[in-house]
Amino acid sequence: MIALVLALMTLLPMAALAEPTHDSSALKAQSTRTAPLSIGEVLARIELTHPLLQAAGAERARARAKILKALAAWEPTFKNTTRTQRYQTWNLTTSPTIFDTHNGGFADTKLEVGHPWGFRVQGGVRSGYGDHGNQGAIAIIPDLQAFYAQQQFIVGGSFQLLRGLMINEEYAEFQQAELAAPQAEIKVAQKRQDLYLAGAVQYWDWQVAVKQAEIVKRALAVAEDRLVQVEGLAKGGKVSPLDVIEVNQEVQKRREAAIYAQRNVEYEQYKLSLYLWENGEPVTPRPEWAPEFQGETPLPTSAEVAAYKVEAKEDRPEVRDLYIEAKMNNIDVKLGKNKLLPKLSLEGGPTDGATDWIVGIGYRIGLHTEMPLFQREGRGKVMAAEVGQQQLMLKQRYTEQQVNLDVDNWLSAQVRARDRVVASTEALRLAKTLEEGERTRFNMGSTTVLFVNLRERNVVESAYQLYRAQADYAVARGGMLWARGLLSKPWPTESLTKYGNPLTAAGMNGYKQPGRD
Repeated sequence: MIALVLALMTLLPMAALAEPTHDSSALKAQSTRTAPLSIGEVLARIELTHPLLQAAGAERARARAKILKALAAWEPTFKNTTRTQRYQTWNLTTSPTIFDTHNGGFADTKLEVGHPWGFRVQGGVRSGYGDHGNQGAIAIIPDLQAFYAQQQFIVGGSFQLLRGLMINEEYAEFQQAELAAPQAEIKVAQKRQDLYLAGAVQYWDWQVAVKQAEIVKRALAVAEDRLVQVEGLAKGGKVSPLDVIEVNQEVQKRREAAIYAQRNVEYEQYKLSLYLWENGEPVTPRPEWAPEFQGETPLPTSAEVAAYKVEAKEDRPEVRDLYIEAKMNNIDVKLGKNKLLPKLSLEGGPTDGATDWIVGIGYRIGLHTEMPLFQREGRGKVMAAEVGQQQLMLKQRYTEQQVNLDVDNWLSAQVRARDRVVASTEALRLAKTLEEGERTRFNMGSTTVLFVNLRERNVVESAYQLYRAQADYAVARGGMLWARGLLSKPWPTESLTKYGNPLTAAGMNGYKQPGRD
């Protein structure tokens, strides 16, 4: 009866451990795949299909929209204007009570074009109509006559001589809009480096979880074999029945640990699936795809670390974004200083009044001068832009120091993780030696199963610490790439072609640079 109960206790929980739980995304995984999942494939799939990176790539279209919006300030514009006026004539040779009433007007068809430097020009044709006196004809303008007597060519324009010359609000907006294109690329690079590092960390966490689960399952199999062995010895009266209970208790503990390890594998693989997209859905990796950890790589020298810091100050998106902000701020400074100049505008063109045109006043020209007494707007703009310059200088100083510390920090992490790998490897070797010796003593009857269990637990814990140290070493290597700014650059095209179309990577959609029409 006792043996039946022990058998039921042993077999029933195995049903919960036999089949891992998978959701629909896991069932859609590549079931026939046998090749291991490499870190290069993870990063390539992030570059090709990750939704957040594609969303960041949409910033390119936003930058293009800003350029088009700014260009609208000088867009060639077709204009058509029709004017009609009714007027009366009178002179000294006629009765003071007699007036002649007439109607006249014109229709203008012209094209107006602006220039970023602050001038606008227009040209077209004016066609007159109406009556004049008893002859029934409108006035005939002598200058710039077009195709017939009642039609003339018209030209006009305006020019900013001081304020607004070569720098004005419209041109400043356009210059800042042009900087939005490289700024969009910086946003893409920043999102790329964050996703690359997060995906790499998750990849190695998943790898550790798989390796840990394998160790725990092997330890469970050893305990189950020992349970069969001890049960046979108990039947022969060679060991106490309490030893059977103790071995069975160890089996249940290891089975619980195996279930927990399996759950941890599933949790980590679901998190990793958010970095592996295919056909618009995440692909859940399988445990058999987990490769072995790579070996140690040489540590960088002092000269290489110094070069890394210089490289990081040029490639890190955080630093590059400050340079773009500084350029935008310089434009604001120039615009504010230009606001301090008097406004002097030269304007000329055809007269707008129909009666003036009919009686022969064809063109007008004017000079407009304006200057605020206290220049509050201009001084305020200059002050705000100069404050922005000071803030950017301080932010740049801090960011550059942060970049240096990031390089030093990840170098320290790499060195310490390497030392931990060495120590953990030796600890695992010693733990396995003690485990084998304790098993030998147990088979000879010189020790108890309690000490064997302790030795085996120590092996499991040492193996886990080794895998964790190896994963931390890999994370430190990836963190060094992140600190140098290398993870902000696109993954190599030859690797991308293995998993998709490089033209659609990072939201490119075939357009590598947003431009203008």
